[in-house]
Amino acid sequence: MRRKLLSSILAIRYVSLHINDYIRKYSMNRRQFLGGTAVSLAAAASFARAHGHHDHKGHSHAAPAAASKTYEAARKAAAHCVEAGQICLAHCIRLLSQGDTSMKDCATGVNQMLALCGALQNLAAQNSPLTPSLAKVCIEACKQCSAACKQHAGHHAECKQCYESCLACIKECEKIAA
Repeated sequence: MRRKLLSSILAIRYVSLHINDYIRKYSMNRRQFLGGTAVSLAAAASFARAHGHHDHKGHSHAAPAAASKTYEAARKAAAHCVEAGQICLAHCIRLLSQGDTSMKDCATGVNQMLALCGALQNLAAQNSPLTPSLAKVCIEACKQCSAACKQHAGHHAECKQCYESCLACIKECEKIAA
């Protein structure tokens, strides 16, 4: 028993010595860190200075204002729908966790609407040519979501907000749908 204990202590001592050697060999002290940081900053500054001499007169870093406004109303409606939908879904989940299974269809409809309206919001912001096609699908998702939320709109403010947002999004999507 004593022999096993002694061999275990020796093994631990052997490992700790090697760990200490490894740490000393491969660790960085404060001077090394500051020196490396200074060299990195100097290199970054010289690259920035060299890049500053390029001619950027012909570059346009912003899209024309008119082009980005093409789907702006649909983007805003989808954004409002996503915001109201997230609140409604959180409310549905809270009630479902308390055993209220009447919110099942509402939660499903909202969840599907969130995925599609979020995608519409992104594509509309990019002025993507796919926006009208997605708007057509969003109309259907918003119709299903609003139908599910309408059942609860009378006694749940979250569902009422989502319902109204979906109706507004449907109107805007119908204007651009392919």
